[in-house]
Amino acid sequence: MRKLITSESVTGGHPDKLCDQIADAVLDDVISQDPNARVACEVCATTGLIMVMGEVTTAAYSNIATVTRRVVTDAGYSGGSAGFDGSTCAVIVALDEQSPDIALGVNRACSADPGDRFGAGDQGMVYGYASNETPELMPLPITLAHALVKRLENVRRDGTIPYLRPDGKSQVTVEYCDGVPARVDAVVVSAQHDPSTVIATLRRDIYGHVIRPIIPDGMLDGDTRIFINPTGRFEKGGPAADSGLTGRKLMVDTYGGVCRHGGGAFSGKDPTKVDRSGAYAARHAAKNIVAAGAAKRCEVQIAYAIGVARPIAVSVDTFGTGAVADSRLEEIIDRVCDLRPAAIIDRFDLRRPIYRQTAVYGHFGRPDLDLPWEAVDAVPELLSRA
Repeated sequence: MRKLITSESVTGGHPDKLCDQIADAVLDDVISQDPNARVACEVCATTGLIMVMGEVTTAAYSNIATVTRRVVTDAGYSGGSAGFDGSTCAVIVALDEQSPDIALGVNRACSADPGDRFGAGDQGMVYGYASNETPELMPLPITLAHALVKRLENVRRDGTIPYLRPDGKSQVTVEYCDGVPARVDAVVVSAQHDPSTVIATLRRDIYGHVIRPIIPDGMLDGDTRIFINPTGRFEKGGPAADSGLTGRKLMVDTYGGVCRHGGGAFSGKDPTKVDRSGAYAARHAAKNIVAAGAAKRCEVQIAYAIGVARPIAVSVDTFGTGAVADSRLEEIIDRVCDLRPAAIIDRFDLRRPIYRQTAVYGHFGRPDLDLPWEAVDAVPELLSRA
């Protein structure tokens, strides 16, 4: 059976991703000083303006404006030539403390068990996913889309394509035959550029320096459709062209739309928020199930109630690829993976400033980063119980 699956990614200069990076940079700055801080930081950006808002409870001091400007400049927005400038843009800070009503569920110890020392920071459901179609155990479309924008950013920074600017996007459509990736059906790359750029030159350079080095041999063929800056001109980009907002690239952050999503964003949230830590634990469980050979594809859903440490539900879907029944895998996860928020934080050592690096190119399937939730350290125990 033939099926097309499409995923997208964006560069660090994309306005939404700029906001995600600022939110996680604020989180990193605070948590590096106060590991027990409560942070729920949101960011929005528009022409000449960035607003940092939300709730932060901490004994630390963070110069939010300085952190914000550093991220904007690092992304390539300096000097104003790209339409936005980290040194001159306005930064508005509107942060308050965490609501005491919300804090009740996290502050209160439920029992003498260390894993029960606090409950979930909110209700909600999270999903984790893994597939055996790539070495990272990620879906191929999102893996290629991330690789394209990372390459696009690299050739801008190292001067290989000197006329590029920070904003950019990619999109990859993969054709599957009987559940196995067979070929790349379409590639879309849109790259911001300076006004003097000849579009024919840009298309030639991006094909040669970005697409060809990334799409695997044998996946491109004569029927593959390539779209490079389809509108022709992309001079105005970043927050000067489109407003940015944290949490607006959820499919980019996760699995490219291949599996379900609980709706909660990651960036700017400390690990007591199960939107983040629970999703990391769900990915860890799904990845270890696939790595153990118990399924070719696996989706794990975890549901939480505010103030309650133990999940109220855990479900597994292997889409008919499981070597073990889904119900049995649910029982194994319950025994092998402690999914209480405090236990997740302890297992992955999440009270560290590790988050800004995850705000671009996805939170999962990152061989370039040492992310604890990507470890396949639970495979031996899973195999012993399967």
